[in-house]
Amino acid sequence: MRADRLITLLLLLQNRGRLTARELAAELEVSVRTVHRDIEALGASGVPVCADRGPAGGFRLVDGYRTRLTGLTGAEADSLLFAGAPGQAAELGLGADLATARLKLEAALPTALAGRVRVVQDRFHLDAPAWFRDADPVPYLAAIAQAVWDQRVVRADYRRWRGDVRRELLPLGLVLKGGAWYLVARADGAPEPRTYRVSRFLAVEVLGETFDRPEGFGLAAYWEESARRLEAACLQQTARLRLSPRAARLLPVRFGSAGVAALAGAGAPDAEGWVEVAMAVENDRVAVGDLLRLGPGAEVLDPPGLRAAVRQAVRELAGLYEVLGGPGPAVPGGHVADGPDPGGPSPVR
Repeated sequence: MRADRLITLLLLLQNRGRLTARELAAELEVSVRTVHRDIEALGASGVPVCADRGPAGGFRLVDGYRTRLTGLTGAEADSLLFAGAPGQAAELGLGADLATARLKLEAALPTALAGRVRVVQDRFHLDAPAWFRDADPVPYLAAIAQAVWDQRVVRADYRRWRGDVRRELLPLGLVLKGGAWYLVARADGAPEPRTYRVSRFLAVEVLGETFDRPEGFGLAAYWEESARRLEAACLQQTARLRLSPRAARLLPVRFGSAGVAALAGAGAPDAEGWVEVAMAVENDRVAVGDLLRLGPGAEVLDPPGLRAAVRQAVRELAGLYEVLGGPGPAVPGGHVADGPDPGGPSPVR
């Protein structure tokens, strides 16, 4: 709406000082011509806007002028939860609201504090998604978010590992984890909530029917407990590993907290710098792929079943490369060669 854009334009000039028409157009995502029309509208409404000519010129407010139009709308207040994650706010349809809310907050601050805010913005930045990973496509996120807010039932087609399903869901909350969105919802008739990865929704229809939230349900508490249950279910065994110095350095990178804990209990290094650790891992199928990512600097010592599974995977890889490209370098005895990561089970249903 034009009224909202005029307020944003006014706050930009108040908070940042002189700005060119092109800079304002980029901030407002409009054309330069539209900026000139909006500047004229502000002037006609009594806002003292000056136009400075020349290479260093631009538009500015008369010295000393400050607007008091700094109250937040409901949508702007909602958007502040994502003040450090503008990309995720945009996915939820709150991008413009967040931008305006930040400008209003900055305008309401004393000059010294507003300057500190700008310094922090220049020096600290939050980037939620993991490295080397494109964001999941989430075409239905905004609709799901609105259903969560309005407590409305949704009818959804969802892609599971075991096949696609259609369900009516009672959406209780959204969680952003590692750059991916998850919906916590109760399937109609199910006693307990479940977790659904938003990118796997194939179709979503928000129904007119509303529902009551379960008494005492807390999204943060549910997610924390769900994460604990998932970790306990996935980490089914303890592997004893012999690691080269390089593989030991990679352990926290590849395995996160489990790798950190394993290194904390590592034994003394041998003459070549290799150490032995005990680390919680998933079932053999998943653990093989994870451990192969450490390359030839990792040897599985126990349990015997996992060691045998890794050995078999290495043999199959060696055979594959002999067929495709002739014999390659020998695999060091007892050590693990690099190989593909077959992935693991998803934490969602």
